[in-house]
Amino acid sequence: MRYYKIEVDETIWKYLKSKAEPFEDTPNAALHRLLFGEYNQPDESLPVFPGGTPKGLEQILEVLYEIKRFGRSRSEATNNVASRRHTAPQTVIGKYCRELNKKAYQIDRLLNEPDLAEFRRLLENKYRNHTDIIDSFFQTLHNATDNERDHA
Repeated sequence: MRYYKIEVDETIWKYLKSKAEPFEDTPNAALHRLLFGEYNQPDESLPVFPGGTPKGLEQILEVLYEIKRFGRSRSEATNNVASRRHTAPQTVIGKYCRELNKKAYQIDRLLNEPDLAEFRRLLENKYRNHTDIIDSFFQTLHNATDNERDHA
């Protein structure tokens, strides 16, 4: 399916956000549901972040979401995020390595922790003014993985 970029004013943006499922709906999904009724996500739902979220934090959380929610490898998740954002994988790697001051193998170790507590602490220390976004993301991630386990 082909996608187009549009600009909306703040009133429309706030309305869309009020109608979206946090961290699940894209703006397209919210618009689709408002205009045509029920919307079936075409493939996989990805997190949507509020305006003002640092791009680095968004990219890190998107990679984490793909790994934990869809079972992708770090490399595959990184490539997917880079592709969606029309950037190089090295740019995304820079977000979770350089910005968190870790090597890739250290990130892999953190990702293998069942509760991701240390990874979360790193994010909260790096993005102190955005802990509400981080908290909401981890709660959504936890709920999604719990629901999958319940239905397995």
